[in-house]
Order: sequence, then C-alpha cells, then structure tokens
Amino acid sequence: MVHHHPLFASAICLAAALLVVPAAAQSQSAAPNVTFKSPPTMPPPRGYSQVVEVNTPGRMLFIAGQLGYDASGKQGQDFRTQATLVFENLKAAVESAGGHMSDIVKINGYLTDIRVQLPILAEIRDKYVNTAAPPASTMLEIQKLAREGALLEIEAVAVLPAK
Repeated sequence: MVHHHPLFASAICLAAALLVVPAAAQSQSAAPNVTFKSPPTMPPPRGYSQVVEVNTPGRMLFIAGQLGYDASGKQGQDFRTQATLVFENLKAAVESAGGHMSDIVKINGYLTDIRVQLPILAEIRDKYVNTAAPPASTMLEIQKLAREGALLEIEAVAVLPAK
C-alpha cells in the first residue's frame, strides 16, 4: 500500500489552480483585438480589407447566408430592396448576440448578376459597415440561389468580446 504525503497532494492542487486561474481570467477579458489591413504589397481593395487579424479570447459568430426577406418571410421585390433586407438581417443577427455591425470581420456574397448588382450592393453595404475598416470580403456570381426569386445571399463572420 502506497501512502502519499499531504504536502505532495497540496502541491498538485496548487499547480492545478495555477493552470486554471490564468485561463479563466483570460476568458473574461473585455474587447477582442481586431486589426483591419490592406498591405501595400497587395492590390488595393475597393470597399473591403484584404486581411483581418483577430487576436482574442472573444467569441466568434458565424451568420448563415441571408436572403432578401423581411421578418415575416416576405421577399423584396427588386435587388435594392433585397440587398437592404440582407443587411438588416445581418444587423439583427449580430445584435442578437450583443454585437454591432462593426464586429463583422468577413462577408461572403453570392450575386446572380454581379456586373449590374455589385455597384448597388456596395452602396447599400457602405451604409451598414465601417467603411474606414471594412470587413474582408468575397463576392461571386452564381446562376441561381436556393430560393426562387432570390437575387443575392450574404453570409458573415463577426468577432465579439468574451462574455
């Protein structure tokens, strides 16, 4: 039968506490450190950031692709209306987690006629995002979306402070 010394058991408990306390303290830090960059060694972007660096113990929010529908499920009649509804839905999603549109760091968009729609989308997007530090962005033209009559879909990623 092996007997453990009480001092040895105390040392193990102290070591475990020292490992757990910093992790717990770190998870309660306030704001994430997010840096928006467009390095001069890359092509200059128009309306988005080339790189968004996130250094945080904060929360990441992944927002499903949003279509141009209002809260009652009614689809917008034209592209401008659908695009506005998409950004209103993104805003509602990020606010539901206690965030703001400025917390969005990445958007992926899918358009059905990129040449016609992209300038309109950029105009509407700029009313919602921080244009001084815009999210990283990818926009693609696709043939069709999952819902009949949908003209665009945008998904987003946000970084929020830890709770």
